[in-house]
Amino acid sequence: MARKGATSAGTGPWQRYVALGDSFTAGLGDPEPLSPGGMRGWADRIAEEFGTARADFSYANLAVNGLVLQQIVDRQLGPAIAFKPDLVTLSAGGNDLVFHRRDPDRLAAALDDAVAALSATGATVVLFTGPDWGDTPVFGHIRGKVAVFNENIRTIAARHHGVIADLWTLRQLSDSRMWDPDRLHFSPLGHHTIAAMVLDALQVPHGLVPLHPKPLPAVNWRETRASDLAWAAHYLLPWVVRRIRPRDETVPPGPKRPVPGPVFGVPGQPAHP
Repeated sequence: MARKGATSAGTGPWQRYVALGDSFTAGLGDPEPLSPGGMRGWADRIAEEFGTARADFSYANLAVNGLVLQQIVDRQLGPAIAFKPDLVTLSAGGNDLVFHRRDPDRLAAALDDAVAALSATGATVVLFTGPDWGDTPVFGHIRGKVAVFNENIRTIAARHHGVIADLWTLRQLSDSRMWDPDRLHFSPLGHHTIAAMVLDALQVPHGLVPLHPKPLPAVNWRETRASDLAWAAHYLLPWVVRRIRPRDETVPPGPKRPVPGPVFGVPGQPAHP
């Protein structure tokens, strides 16, 4: 399906955005106490641009730290399709390559099926290539696998009329300021830079200035109070329960924005269909 262009800053043809992935999409490395889960990230920053421009825009972020590709597909694909989004971002496979040394071609086969299912809904699907860590002591040994996986991702995107958000060619990421101290996740500046790149790939005019991360938009006291209550219900209470019952580790962590809702409203509050 062909993409439609945007005509003014932060606007586009999309009304409902769902983000799928792991810690990269959850926003790890971009701490923000006022954001759900305490992290902001590139996906939130994109949604903020859309949400500022149109009141009917809704956003869900199903990403969970540490998931491998098959877990993302198994846990997030069905709910994402059920939400009937018209814009989807999917980043998966990084943990497989970095921590499990899995075969990039086999990963691509699983990713291809997931993208086919998403594309069949008519949604615009954005896929991410992996970054180029270069010849670094820790990640240099997987550079070849990342490159092979990236070529598979480009093929998948072309096959299913997807959009490529190309981290591999984003030269700004060679700047150490773009990275969290763990050298695996991105810093707030990195997430800001990636958000701008994704909006550029979608051909959406925006107000994200290079090297100047935009602060979280201000909210009124009612929205702040509602967000505090939602945060307590979704994050503080489960944390207290885990502290009281530390042996109960069978329930996996949940996404920070489990259903589509207003970007600046209550996390987890459903949007109108």
